[in-house]
Amino acid sequence: MSELFRSISCHRGISWPSLNQIVCALRFFYGVTLNRHEIPERIVYARMPRKLPAILSADEVVRFLEAVPSLKARTALTTAYAAGLRVSEVVSLKVGDIDSDRMLLQVRHGKGAKDRTVMLSAQLLDIRRTYGRLTRPSDWLFPGRSEGPINVTVLHAACRSAAKGAGLTKKVSVHTLRHSFPTHLLESGVDIRIIQVLLGHNSLSTTARYTQVATTTIAAAQSPLDRLTLEVVPPA
Repeated sequence: MSELFRSISCHRGISWPSLNQIVCALRFFYGVTLNRHEIPERIVYARMPRKLPAILSADEVVRFLEAVPSLKARTALTTAYAAGLRVSEVVSLKVGDIDSDRMLLQVRHGKGAKDRTVMLSAQLLDIRRTYGRLTRPSDWLFPGRSEGPINVTVLHAACRSAAKGAGLTKKVSVHTLRHSFPTHLLESGVDIRIIQVLLGHNSLSTTARYTQVATTTIAAAQSPLDRLTLEVVPPA
């Protein structure tokens, strides 16, 4: 049944939510209208394929960030990558959330209204000080034109412009930077449970998917074939 849904979705351009609406209608029709209770359980819901997230290499991160012309947007996007923040968390940062003494960054009211603490990169602190000296933010770390914080659409637009300016073929968003953060940490040997806490994930399985895109970690794993002594050419 799932293969049938996949075929319909690919050939007719029907989205997975639309397919599930069709399933609901069919289950109701057979189960309620026709009173055929044995049929609905055979009509299963379509499962949306889980695609691996797009990841930037370290070189691509540098090229991307250096292609952002605005100091405010560049600092904000650098913060997103350096601490693995969501775009909503970046724009919500306040000057007081930076604890330079303990080298920590406080993320308040993240997803699920949860607070968490992440590391404060030494390089990010230097960038933040340069940014602060030139812009003098008083409350919001990245203030907008009004009294509130910068609008998320500004950062989304900056991402599109920077990706084009950097010559990247990948579609880059603020969340791409967040995806790159745990991937690069895994590749450098950081424990996945620490990464889970840094990202604010409830489930370790959510964090574990980044092991599938941490290419240097995958390449470093030894194949069981390497433990064998194998003659390549068969005996005559």
